[in-house]
Amino acid sequence: MAGLTKRSTIYFDPSIHKALKLKAALSDVSISELMDEAARILLLEDQEDLQAVEDRIKEPTITYETLLKDLKKHGKI
Repeated sequence: MAGLTKRSTIYFDPSIHKALKLKAALSDVSISELMDEAARILLLEDQEDLQAVEDRIKEPTITYETLLKDLKKHGKI
């Protein structure tokens, strides 16, 4: 766990904690390391989502009603 310098208390559902203990033991890492990696993955997903929004910000928007009319016009519904 070298490089990790902050502590936090996390409360788990007992069955989740049991699963984490087992996974930690089987993968030879600590629960803290598992949680650190999970947090990193979650934050990376957030960054990717925000980037996707930024990439699409200039796309034109249409109303739901307009979309339905266009789908009907083109025989999609």
